[in-house]
Amino acid sequence: MKEFINSIKEFIANSPSLTIQIAETLGIIIFLWLIRFFVVRILQKNVEDRKTVYKWKKNTNYLVFLIGAIILAQVWFSALGQLGTFLGLLSAGIAIALKDPVTDLAGWLFLIWRKPFDVGDRIQVGNSKGDVIDIRVFKFTILEIGNWVDADQSTGRVIHIPNHKIFTDDIANYTSDFEWVWNEMGVLVTFESDWKKAKTILQEISDDVCQEFVNQAHKEVKKAEKSYLIQYRYLTPIVYTSVKDSGINLTIRYLSNPRTRRGVSQLLWESILNRFEEHDDIDFAYPTIRYYNNPTEGKAGTIPDGN
Repeated sequence: MKEFINSIKEFIANSPSLTIQIAETLGIIIFLWLIRFFVVRILQKNVEDRKTVYKWKKNTNYLVFLIGAIILAQVWFSALGQLGTFLGLLSAGIAIALKDPVTDLAGWLFLIWRKPFDVGDRIQVGNSKGDVIDIRVFKFTILEIGNWVDADQSTGRVIHIPNHKIFTDDIANYTSDFEWVWNEMGVLVTFESDWKKAKTILQEISDDVCQEFVNQAHKEVKKAEKSYLIQYRYLTPIVYTSVKDSGINLTIRYLSNPRTRRGVSQLLWESILNRFEEHDDIDFAYPTIRYYNNPTEGKAGTIPDGN
């Protein structure tokens, strides 16, 4: 203990100016802490609204920190006369302490300059998707779609996303330049159904329902080709054939506006249900379990023992 005290005395004797600066620093910190303490106590006693008290506490912290930084800068750097060093350290400290707000500001500038999306666009950033309703300096706001609601319809929730997310998360824009997306809808029919007739019917229905969309999409593709390397040769609906466990899957691939996907899907399904009802040789398939008596059922060559 005596050695420690002696080392302190020796340090004070050898570095009187540095000792004074350290003492002034401690005194300033304690003084500012006391001011903040009494201000917070006064607020807690005289203001009942907790939200207001919380905001004032946060603002008081920022104000005390700023005042302390300015005063301490004068204590330490006026003696050294290194204003450039002080400014460099101050800017580095601000960059570290305010990393996210500074990046948010950079993100806002990027949004203004490059415009990956604008107010009114339907976007997805990370796991959040919705319609952009506001863009500000530190955040942008979307009206959420999807989540627990099917077919990308609005949930009613408003999501505020920091601007710096555009640098770290993937951004998908549903409506920029080319305001159409490809949608697919599978129709499963039984193996016993006349699947060729069903495919023809589906093609007729999709052509009829999507004709207006195709004409509009052709015009927008020409506009989009000026900005992006978009080369869609065919925009008309098409029906693909594949086999599933429960039957033959006929998939309709068609263009749709992102905001009307559910309405178009409903129109297609209603037309399909009405048309299939007219044909006894077309049935919808669903998961089933079938048992075969192989000696009497099945095609030749599938029965064991060569029969």
